[in-house]
Amino acid sequence: MKGVEVVQAFADRISAQDVDGLCKLMTEDHCFVDGLGQKVRGRETMRNGWKGYYTMVPDYWIKIERIFKDENSFGMFGTAGGTYTSDGTLKPENKWEIPAAWYAVIQDDLVAEWRVYADNDPIRQIIAREKERSGEALS
Repeated sequence: MKGVEVVQAFADRISAQDVDGLCKLMTEDHCFVDGLGQKVRGRETMRNGWKGYYTMVPDYWIKIERIFKDENSFGMFGTAGGTYTSDGTLKPENKWEIPAAWYAVIQDDLVAEWRVYADNDPIRQIIAREKERSGEALS
């Protein structure tokens, strides 16, 4: 599989909420970096991370509109979105969509690194609003 096919397959697995499919495309020492620069290492750690994220945003998706390649690294630009839920109910008012970018490093036809560049303030505002409505203390 060519590198561009790997990153597109990875994006497709993200949008399909396919944790096992994502893990099959990760190196064992995979590194995920979120929009705040926090790093998570390891395929199995990411398995749990994706499961947790899909519990919070069960319809999470990404759409890659442009891909740029430099040897074994790729820059991707597009949009991401989904619906935040604290109880499994997908409420229309909790839906969000943002411009996003990603950076991937491919090693041996697997994703060694996946970085997200996005302003997640819209989902943070939804979470805060939902906590306020439920009377939860904000942390």
